[in-house]
Amino acid sequence: MPNCCRRGYLSKFALISNSRFFQVTVLPIVAIALCLTATHPTSAQQSPTNAKPRPGATSQSPAPSGNQISLNGRTLPGAWLRPSGTAGKVTTYLSDGVLRQLMGVDFLNSSNPAKQPVQWFSSVTAPLALNTKLLGGYRYLDITNLAQTAGWQLQANGNTLVISTKQGKVTDVLEGKQPAVGNATRTGNRVVVNLDRPTPWQVTPGLPISKPPDPNISTPKPAAPPNREWKITLDGIADPTLIQRYTPQLPEPSPTALPDQLKQLPPTLPISEPLIQQVEVVNNQTIIRLSVPFGQSLQISSVANPNRLMIDIRPDALVERNITWAPGLRWRQRLVDLDAERFPVTWLEINPREGGLKLKPLWANPETLAGTAPLIQTAQRYLAAGAINGGYFNRNNKFPLGAIRRASQWVSGPILNRGAIAWNHSGQFYFGRLTLTENLMSANHQPLPILFLNSGYVQSGIARYTPVWGATYTPLTDNETLLVVQKDKITNQLSGGKAGETAVPIPQDGYLLTLRGNTATTSSQLPIGTAVSIASATTPADFSRYPYVVGAGPLLVQNRQIVLDAKAEKFSDAFIAEKAVRSGICTTSTGTLIIAAVHNRAGGYGPTLAEHAKLMQAMGCVNALNLDGGSSTSLYLGGQLLDRSPSTAARVHNGIGIFLEPR
Repeated sequence: MPNCCRRGYLSKFALISNSRFFQVTVLPIVAIALCLTATHPTSAQQSPTNAKPRPGATSQSPAPSGNQISLNGRTLPGAWLRPSGTAGKVTTYLSDGVLRQLMGVDFLNSSNPAKQPVQWFSSVTAPLALNTKLLGGYRYLDITNLAQTAGWQLQANGNTLVISTKQGKVTDVLEGKQPAVGNATRTGNRVVVNLDRPTPWQVTPGLPISKPPDPNISTPKPAAPPNREWKITLDGIADPTLIQRYTPQLPEPSPTALPDQLKQLPPTLPISEPLIQQVEVVNNQTIIRLSVPFGQSLQISSVANPNRLMIDIRPDALVERNITWAPGLRWRQRLVDLDAERFPVTWLEINPREGGLKLKPLWANPETLAGTAPLIQTAQRYLAAGAINGGYFNRNNKFPLGAIRRASQWVSGPILNRGAIAWNHSGQFYFGRLTLTENLMSANHQPLPILFLNSGYVQSGIARYTPVWGATYTPLTDNETLLVVQKDKITNQLSGGKAGETAVPIPQDGYLLTLRGNTATTSSQLPIGTAVSIASATTPADFSRYPYVVGAGPLLVQNRQIVLDAKAEKFSDAFIAEKAVRSGICTTSTGTLIIAAVHNRAGGYGPTLAEHAKLMQAMGCVNALNLDGGSSTSLYLGGQLLDRSPSTAARVHNGIGIFLEPR
């Protein structure tokens, strides 16, 4: 996989040739442990502007709660609450990501944020509408009646909610073809897992299945994208005959013929990869391993009479969703048609005029601009309800490569006149290509241009580093000249020496100026004691009116028209032509905001930038900006990634968070 942050720091994108978008009917996205809710952050980890206690078994908790789930003896992270109901009745609330991911419960469409319809082995639990509760960036669902109907035993044990289900049995695993629907014929494969009773299940995508080269072929053809392993895990014991039937056989030994004799052997026909690779029992769970061709994924449903899982292998496996998750916040997903192609799009639609909904930039480490982390971890650290990855960064030194502005303070300056989005808490947004102009002003000299602010983009010229960068600055290039500015006065001049060696403190009441390349001689014009000031402005000037800004690029749509010009924003030819997973942010004609993840097209790779612009336009975007993408693309909601497994998502530097604040 290519480094998605290098290329001269001019672009960052990863072509995920082996990372497949996937969707299942009951379980849209699963990674069993990582994607569940996080453990409690320490006070040092919390964002200063969002430092609220997270639900947990603490003395401040209003009711028994915790952040661990024990399911049939396996302990995993997961948030839960057990407030006392009327007449002393105990109700159990489980965060919705845990319910979907650990139990295989299907979430149905809903327009009422106070109720979430669910289904689990349909005849056992005909659709139930579970009460919801929003707290600390999570949505909790009342599973009391569902657990009683399904026969689950629930018990709180300190910080852990213990869930016990009756031991099931996997009686058969069969492979066949999908049935025709209406006039359409289906030729895709289907795997049916027969069960003696409803049982929790999970699905996890694995790594690409690599095949050793054929020694009989001297000049092999270019390899096709490898199949990907998918793992279905059920809380049940498989019949021993199944284990024997699907136990991988050892390969036959290679022929011992001499090279000249090998040339005379008849060519062998290619052997298709078996769909069902293995069935095994591990720790009282049955694990079914499937080999799924590139361009296809799983669509799974649980049905009853008899109880079974129906697993369809399809290129268009995404299931449409339209769920009002909270007032003013909807989770949506569907296949969007573009010419002859179909692209799976998962997005959150936000009504910025809804009271209690706020958007804010967030980054991996609130104490410093250096660092990356999985978006799921960063969002939980800030107690965000939803989030999407933001702008570009240098994957090597983990510094930002674009604009970040929060609460009217520039955290990091823009680069290369790239696209950005600005907003305020009144529901107003502004899109454009952004430049920040800063000049160092002194009494006796002409203004000196400051080219970069708290940026990992390194060029000859003057750069400025404020306390937001961190406690210290370590030179990024050799032989930098550093000027220490405190209370608008130069108090020291230092030689930076060799890059990466000596950390220099950044004054809390000022900043550091670093002079690189030919500008190093400028230090003679700025002796110790010189009074200086900073004059700054944005182009366009409208950006200065907004307290929040995130830059990425390129700009895709403006005033309903596609304005894509990646060359003007200094993106490379390879980046422009690349077919890759994309993320974006846009506003609509109804005044809502969309943050969206677009994954690989049905049967192929992700969209190009031009296709991404057209997709955003087709979704009703009036203004749209491309965000960082590839392996960085991540869409988060309430403790889970909606669009992919966390195991395939890269660590990112920053993002845009959605916060639910008390009304």
